[in-house]
Amino acid sequence: MKRLWLLFTQVVTVLLGIYFVVATLQPSWLQRNKNVRSNAGIALIEAPKDDSTHAAVATSSFSPAAKKAAPAVVSINTSTEVRHPRANDPWFQFFFGDQGVQNQAGLGSGVIISPDGYVLTNNHVVEAADDIEVTLTDGRKSKAQVIGTDPETDLAILKITLDKLPVIVLGNSESVEVGDQVLAIGNPFGVGQTVTSGIISALGRSELGINTFENFIQTDAAINPGNSGGALVDVNGNLVGINTAIYSRSGGSMGIGFAIPVAIAKNVLDSIVRDGKVTRGWIGVEPNDLTPELAETFGVKADEGVIITGVLQNGPAALAGIRPGDVITQVGEKPVRHVQELLTAVAGLMPGTEAQMQIRRNESSLTIRITPDTRPASGRAVPQMPQGRR
Repeated sequence: MKRLWLLFTQVVTVLLGIYFVVATLQPSWLQRNKNVRSNAGIALIEAPKDDSTHAAVATSSFSPAAKKAAPAVVSINTSTEVRHPRANDPWFQFFFGDQGVQNQAGLGSGVIISPDGYVLTNNHVVEAADDIEVTLTDGRKSKAQVIGTDPETDLAILKITLDKLPVIVLGNSESVEVGDQVLAIGNPFGVGQTVTSGIISALGRSELGINTFENFIQTDAAINPGNSGGALVDVNGNLVGINTAIYSRSGGSMGIGFAIPVAIAKNVLDSIVRDGKVTRGWIGVEPNDLTPELAETFGVKADEGVIITGVLQNGPAALAGIRPGDVITQVGEKPVRHVQELLTAVAGLMPGTEAQMQIRRNESSLTIRITPDTRPASGRAVPQMPQGRR
C-alpha cells in the first residue's frame, strides 16, 4: 500500500509540473470555451459558436469583458517623411531657406489577433508610413512590418516580434443584433487606452463613400481620433469589429461610429497571408440601382435587383451573355437589391470558377452561368468620409 501511495504522489507531482510549465509558456492551450484555429498558417483563437453575444450581463460593470480584450489592443504610432513640393526650387529656397525633410506623426490603434505577432488595423492608419511603432498595454514596444494592405476594405495586417503576446478572441460578427451592448477600445487623442460602451445601432451600413466594399456595424460607443483600428468587442470580450470611422461635424464623437465586421477582416487576413494580396471576383459590368426611370428606359419588368447599364467588351459578363438592361437579382445563393450587395457578392466569387446568376430580361427570368475573372486593382486611394475618419 505504501508503494502504491508513493507511486500516486509521484504521478500527481509530475502532472502538476507539466501543468505549471504549460500554464507559464503556452497559457492559450488551457483556455476553455475557445477554439484555436489555423488560419492560412496563423493560429487564431475563436469563440465557440454557442458563445452567445446576447448572454445576460450585469449592467453595473463591463469590467470582465474589458479585462479580457484590452491587453490585446495596442497603440500604433507612425512617422512619415514629408518634404515641401517646392523644396528644390531656388526661389523658394532663397525666401524660405532649405526646409529639409520633416516628420509627420500619426496615431491609431490595432488588435493582436495571433500569438505569432500579427496585428490587425486600418489601412489609413499605416498608409504611406515610413516608420511604425506598436506599444502594448504593458509598456513593451516593437517596430512593426506591414505584411499587406487592402485599401478597398481599409484593412492592414502588421507583424511585430515580441513573445508572450496577449491575443484577442475572435467573435462572430454575423450573429450580432441591433441593440447588443458593445465596447470600443482604443487610444483616442493619444491619451492612453480608453474603453467606451454603447450598443449596436445598425447593421449592414453601406453606400457611405468610405470604402469600395462596405458592410459596416454602426455603434454609438464613443469613437474619437486615435481609435481607428481599435477593437469593437461584445459583452464576452470577443472581437466583433474593427473601428474605422465616425460621422462628425466637430471632429469628436457624435454617437455614430462605424466598424468593419470581423468576418470581413478574417477573409482579408486569409488572402493576405496566403497569397500576399486580396483576390476578388470581377465580371466587368457597370451596375446601377434599379429605379422606375431606368426600368422604363430599358423596358424591363422588375421591381428589385441591380440593373446593368454597361458591359465591358470581351469581359466575363459579355462572354456569359449579359446585356445592358439586364437586371441581376441573385448571385449564387445571395439575393442582390442594390449595387453594394452586387459588388460584395461578385467579389466573393472565386476567379476562374463558374458561378450562377439569376437575371431579369424584359419579362423573362433567366439563369446565367458565368466565370468571373480577378478584380483589377482599384488604383485609387480610399476616399475620405466628408465627416472624417477616426
